[in-house]
Amino acid sequence: MATLASPQILSFLQLSYFPASPPGRLFPSRPLSLPSRSTIVVPSPKLPKQVRQPLVAKASSSAAAFTDSIGDILGEVSMFTAAGESVKFKELWDQNEGIAVVALLRHFGCPCCWELASALKESKVKFDSAGVKLIAVGVGTPNKARILAERLPFPMDCLYADPERKAYDVLGLYYGLGRTFFNPASAKVFLRFEALQKAVKNYTIEATPDDRRGVLQQGGMFVFKGKELLYARKDEGTGDHAPLDDIFNICCKIPVA
Repeated sequence: MATLASPQILSFLQLSYFPASPPGRLFPSRPLSLPSRSTIVVPSPKLPKQVRQPLVAKASSSAAAFTDSIGDILGEVSMFTAAGESVKFKELWDQNEGIAVVALLRHFGCPCCWELASALKESKVKFDSAGVKLIAVGVGTPNKARILAERLPFPMDCLYADPERKAYDVLGLYYGLGRTFFNPASAKVFLRFEALQKAVKNYTIEATPDDRRGVLQQGGMFVFKGKELLYARKDEGTGDHAPLDDIFNICCKIPVA
């Protein structure tokens, strides 16, 4: 089934990355020139302002790759609630003993992120019963977050917008054309075709960020106890999400004070 569906999914996902927009707004601004040989090398787009270096994290999915002060640094990052109110990370959960799962989506117009948000919504009762707070963050403005919240639907009280990708920079999450389109890890999405199809039933491309550069951002999953980072996983490519059952099991093993 995945083989038959693959062309449909690829076409569908491509629309969410580069939707139609007025001249000068579409990214990339010109077609890529690919060499005619068996090994395709994709040139990086020339966006000097978007050379975003991780502030505190190394290129790894291990919590050990982060500085011990990552909780304090992330805590000062400001973003917006889906309702449009400014908020800092440290205000989202108990910074002493509270356990939180922070899921950073790619962007609100990514179909794969609608699938992840759907899975988070379905798992929320289980996490709530274990005393774990679920927090979903996406790239885009609050009005884009509300589109996802209303049409999926998704609870607005645990959905946040990071239009400038501040948290993504602090956590050193991957960014770029190759990660978005050509990473082998993205093939996992074909194994979840039915879940994806169900999640995008009310999908609209209008949830895509107005700043098209944001569509090349990858996400990740993080588990905190207070300010302490216990688990970190960066998505290698589009749709490469951490299994929520694994995340729940990690949370259940955290000692309670």
